[in-house]
Amino acid sequence: MDEFYMKRALELAKLGEGYTNPNPLVGAVIVKDGKIIGEGYHERYGGPHAEINAFKNAKDDVKGSTLYVTLEPCSHYGKTPPCADAIIEKKIKRVVAAMKDPNPLVAGKGLEKLIKSGIEVRLGVLEDEAKKLNEIFIKYITTKTPFVILKSAMTLDGKIASFSGDSKWITNEKSRDYVHSVRQRVSAIMAGIGTVINDNPHLTARKEGNVIKDLTRIIVDTNLKIPLNSNVLDTKVSKTIIACSEYADNNKIEKLKNLGVYIIKTPLKDNRVDIKYLIKSLGELNIDSVLLEGGGILNFSALKEGIVDKVMIFIAPKIIGGESSKTPVEGEGFEFIKDAVKIEDISIKSFDEDILYEGYIKR
Repeated sequence: MDEFYMKRALELAKLGEGYTNPNPLVGAVIVKDGKIIGEGYHERYGGPHAEINAFKNAKDDVKGSTLYVTLEPCSHYGKTPPCADAIIEKKIKRVVAAMKDPNPLVAGKGLEKLIKSGIEVRLGVLEDEAKKLNEIFIKYITTKTPFVILKSAMTLDGKIASFSGDSKWITNEKSRDYVHSVRQRVSAIMAGIGTVINDNPHLTARKEGNVIKDLTRIIVDTNLKIPLNSNVLDTKVSKTIIACSEYADNNKIEKLKNLGVYIIKTPLKDNRVDIKYLIKSLGELNIDSVLLEGGGILNFSALKEGIVDKVMIFIAPKIIGGESSKTPVEGEGFEFIKDAVKIEDISIKSFDEDILYEGYIKR
């Protein structure tokens, strides 16, 4: 039965997607005499943790019950008091945790505290599912750099736009709606200046036409070519960060700052923004995840520099051809097949006629 109740805890944890960054997604279920008497999840960053919400929502006395939680209860003071202490005070008899907390501040200390208090502990129930749910948190808390997802949409013959630059729309509406749900789960979306100039996108997370999340937009613009009337410069809608060269025009920088734009200057690498420097800087700004929706040049730079963790490639059953038509990954490319970026742990989803090919970079 432990798996049954943990599945419910994982379902609850997912309800916090997009609201807890850079904290983890956590769900908790309290069971007594074979019945669920309390449920909770981490609802928002800085708010009560899942265990505390489950206690608050409990319909019965929790003394002597079993607590199922998707992540090891915390043992340290952060924005809230330690959950391990609350579990001990509530006289919980047994705790079942899906995974150990990768946060060095916790890392087994919460479970150790519970065991020393005489509470029975089981660890590792549906651990793989819990780790996948919190892949963003695990990467960020252990490296202090964002989890990066490279997303692209292409035709069956591998094009992201026609020779004239037309790219609306390669995929269908269901695929595009799914992308907005992914945007909701991450902290930021990144695009290159070419995308901004060609498409003038808003780069927001929308549902039924309405912006549903204050998503940080990151524009990689080495020489600050961005037009001052670009949609992404409307900082009343969402925050915008522009990454440029340390040699970029200071007058343009001041104009952008006056519009509310945050500027990150990076060293030049191959005459472009140093993407590794940028990613480290974003981590220092508490940005735990980035959805990269760049053009071919930016995508290749990201893959070459090893900052990408996951790829999401939508394939639409269309053929447009064209020797000069853009492709998802361009730049100079890798010289030898043996140097190609390899993808593993692959899954495939369908959105009517569109296919989503999803996988992780093999390290």
